[in-house]
Amino acid sequence: MTSPEPEQPTGGPLRVAVIGSGPAGVYAADALTRQRRVPVRVDVIDRLPTPYGLVRYGVAPDHIKIKGVARALRRVLEHPDVRFVGGVEFGTDLTRADLARTHHAVVYATGASVDRRMDVPGEDLPGSVAATDFVNWYCGHPDTELERFVLDTEDVVVVGAGNVALDVARILAKTADELRHTDIPQPVLETLAASRVRTVHLLARRGPLQAKFTAPELRDLLALPGADVVVDPRQVDIDPTAVGGGATPELGEVARAARTNLKLLREHASRERRGLPRTVRMHFWARPKEVLGQDRVNGVRVESTRLDADGRLTGTGETTDIPAGMVLRSVGYAGVPLPGVPFDPRGRTVPQEGGRVMDADGEVVRGDYVAGWIKRGATGVIGTNKSDAAATVRSLLEDAEELCSTAPAPVSLEEVLDERGIAHSDYEDWLRIDTAEADQAMELDRGERVKLHGWEAYRRVIGE
Repeated sequence: MTSPEPEQPTGGPLRVAVIGSGPAGVYAADALTRQRRVPVRVDVIDRLPTPYGLVRYGVAPDHIKIKGVARALRRVLEHPDVRFVGGVEFGTDLTRADLARTHHAVVYATGASVDRRMDVPGEDLPGSVAATDFVNWYCGHPDTELERFVLDTEDVVVVGAGNVALDVARILAKTADELRHTDIPQPVLETLAASRVRTVHLLARRGPLQAKFTAPELRDLLALPGADVVVDPRQVDIDPTAVGGGATPELGEVARAARTNLKLLREHASRERRGLPRTVRMHFWARPKEVLGQDRVNGVRVESTRLDADGRLTGTGETTDIPAGMVLRSVGYAGVPLPGVPFDPRGRTVPQEGGRVMDADGEVVRGDYVAGWIKRGATGVIGTNKSDAAATVRSLLEDAEELCSTAPAPVSLEEVLDERGIAHSDYEDWLRIDTAEADQAMELDRGERVKLHGWEAYRRVIGE
């Protein structure tokens, strides 16, 4: 049985504000404008003057193909019924009450922007930082100072077994020449060229079958041309059918991916080291117990782990100290609360059903919707956001008639921003930045684009 078609609202188009211009937000705008039953106008609002979110500031610069997603997102932002509004921060420049005057509905697509903590002693020592900070730095996020990282240590520990951890290790292990063709900001490239890092230790709390990284990411790491990747053969000498295997539900897509990873690791472990200038050491069944040091990091105490009879991770009590001058934690992302929007502090997400935001009493918050990582947690890949956003938009369109019939006629967003004295950028400003980055790449002979770095550079280009 199919759901009834939503009736076309009366009194003008359905006006929707999307908070966040990353994949989830832009895919929500795409789903809204692709349908023909309800006329819509979509404002995609972001605190940055640059769109695309994690595609621009989270995908490693050497992942050229993944960055191609921006071309598809660009087509959405250039739709006549979609408008990009940059330089406007929800909760500071605009409140939910403001948006109630300007739009019939709001879709929150703000992602999961902070790293989870390891909760071990010494975690806050200088030199122990979130991988997010390092990713923002090498991706040219304007909030990050160029001096944030100097890479003056020979040994770095990266804690985590997901794709971001592998990205971080790979960037640390590559030479500047290997990154020259990417969009990495020029000052960052110069810092990487002067890097003293020689050994990167990757710590995974569980084994290779439980690791969260994908096979393409693992292949990229194992194929580093200027670094030996060391895998202990004993840690990958595993029969996958004997570990959480058989005919259990675990042996679905995830388990097939895990077996692919194991095959790659076993093949690599049998190869001889090439004696290259840099080394990446993969440590499975190893969790940090303490970050060592007095005034700053000088190592990590690591405990060996195993799974108990119930499949729970437990420590063996056996510890090893790894010398290191920097620790980067990459143990998961978490959402942050949005002013005036319900929040689940345990799941670090906005509570929802079918994309409709729910309050503390389990009631639907009229006109509020959610998509992406702030809806479901930091899971899936970029493409996962497309179906996720489409599901949210289906709920929104089901509610369209009620939203339009019971809300007052919206005032313009510009009127509210003017009332508050908030200057904002638009899509044309983004195109100016885009052009400036292409010009910079040509001047430096460095590929298609070289990112500008810092707020001053953005302001200079868009003439603020």
